[in-house]
Amino acid sequence: MSEQLKLVILIQTKPGQAAEQIATFTRLAPLVRAEAGCLQYEMHPVAGDENKFVLIETWTSQAALDAHDAMPYMIEADANSPSFRAGPATVLFLGPVIA
Repeated sequence: MSEQLKLVILIQTKPGQAAEQIATFTRLAPLVRAEAGCLQYEMHPVAGDENKFVLIETWTSQAALDAHDAMPYMIEADANSPSFRAGPATVLFLGPVIA
């Protein structure tokens, strides 16, 4: 059985472009949450910086994440993100919880 994958994605928008990031997430969230294998997909603003966001994703397997990345709406969103993001997102794959 595959282990769950948990990702933390750090996003920085260009100054004054946060609304575009929020609109993109709002449009994508219901589609992503309906995907097979998606257990969590939520975005949080970073307190004190209107241009920073943290996206938290949990997937049942690497295969589910790979299928997500291949969805046409994700490919389109990734192609459009440079128009409002300050640079590429930083993706952190988390290890297991330390007891």
